[in-house]
Amino acid sequence: MNGNKQSLIYSFVAKGSVVLAEHTAFSGNFSTIAVQCLQKLPPNSTNSTYSCDGHTFNFLVDRGFIFLIVADEAVGRSVPFVFLERVKEDFMQRYGSSINEEEQHPLADDADEDDFLLEDRFSIAYNLDREFGPRLKDHMLYCINHPEEISKLSKVKTHLTEVKGIMMDNIEKILERGEKIELLVGKTETLQSQADSFHRHGRELRRKMWIQNLRFKLMVGGGVAALILILWLMVCRGFKC
Repeated sequence: MNGNKQSLIYSFVAKGSVVLAEHTAFSGNFSTIAVQCLQKLPPNSTNSTYSCDGHTFNFLVDRGFIFLIVADEAVGRSVPFVFLERVKEDFMQRYGSSINEEEQHPLADDADEDDFLLEDRFSIAYNLDREFGPRLKDHMLYCINHPEEISKLSKVKTHLTEVKGIMMDNIEKILERGEKIELLVGKTETLQSQADSFHRHGRELRRKMWIQNLRFKLMVGGGVAALILILWLMVCRGFKC
């Protein structure tokens, strides 16, 4: 693995179709393509790699969570999964026990996929992105700045796991498109302001979903309270109970 600062481009942690935390120092359409792939991942998949325009979209699935890294093809097949294993272990150490202990947790693997669940996940994502997004950045920088260590780990992983056996398909196949997809990745130095705009947009979207979720719950709570009051007045004929 070389010291190319574009070797690791974009990473996220997702649950279902909801991206919980993400990080990139670049701008481009890779996040849109990654989310489209997320929605098309084969059921019961564990490790998947898709190629697109000199880059790979690498997915690791564990207990219903999806971990992604978009990487330059030059880093090889093993390094992205070393990164994903680091991220998965960090994430599970931080949040795994609370998810498993709390009944009907929105991020639990056996939680039903309904509108209320998705709203709760968006609320959690608003907070989790602020907490774990910087950790994704730290892991990316560590892998970039410690190429020898990561290279050794990648060689061990290649021997001990089935990384070599992971099929790599063209991204057009999973997205069921006939035309070639062009991946756009901007350099940090020239497009940092656009990258910042990308992050702001993501945070604003999560904040909007969180506010909508809170507003909906307040409306439901107010409606229930009003109904109880009406029933109480009907039964008691006013305030004479």
